[in-house]
Amino acid sequence: MTLGALAVAGLIVAAGAAVQGAVGIGMALLATPLLALVDPALVPAPMIMLATVHAVLAVARDGRHADWRGVGWAMLGRLPGTALGVLAVVVLSQRAFGMLVGLCVLAFAGLSLSTWRPRPKPGSLVAAGVVSGAGATAAGIGGPPIALLYQDVSGARVRGTIASYFVLGSVVSIAALASVGQVTAESMESAALLTPFLITGFVLSGPARRILDDGWTRPAVLTVAATSAVLLILRSALGY
Repeated sequence: MTLGALAVAGLIVAAGAAVQGAVGIGMALLATPLLALVDPALVPAPMIMLATVHAVLAVARDGRHADWRGVGWAMLGRLPGTALGVLAVVVLSQRAFGMLVGLCVLAFAGLSLSTWRPRPKPGSLVAAGVVSGAGATAAGIGGPPIALLYQDVSGARVRGTIASYFVLGSVVSIAALASVGQVTAESMESAALLTPFLITGFVLSGPARRILDDGWTRPAVLTVAATSAVLLILRSALGY
């Protein structure tokens, strides 16, 4: 990357890291399309590596609040969901599946505005893990299905649980990419160059995190989830 491209990519990563650091989700879908415009080589491997670093930082900060039992149930669904995502890309095409995932998340967020409240129980966590794994693999959206189940708990618990889930899920994704030769020295170098920007965004999320923890966690989760779904639908419709 040129210095100009690095600066632009760094600002994108910092902004995405700040959003995810405050809410718990949002970095990948918000940053990935823009990074692809700056330099296509920045996705998917460098982006997933950066997401892993962010998740590790979030676990260090909020991991003590995580629902580890819930993470286990969600990961039980993540593994077959990943395989389903690969199959869906082959059968439906990435555009069609991206549209389907986006519509499902948007519908889920809409239902959450009613009197119905999803709960992080074993069955719902496994189902959300399947959707998350499939969506992350085929369309780059994996956080909202899990976050929506935890929308009524404290902000620290939302962030800690999703970060813990992301750490484990990212290991699976990186291993899969490495098996097909996508994790290269160049991708690791790109991720390393952008890591300081990511850390900056994560640190800047602190003040916003305190505001959200004062009763604004649920609106923030629903807003980011719905926005992510709309962006995914538009991206799929436009064929990007």
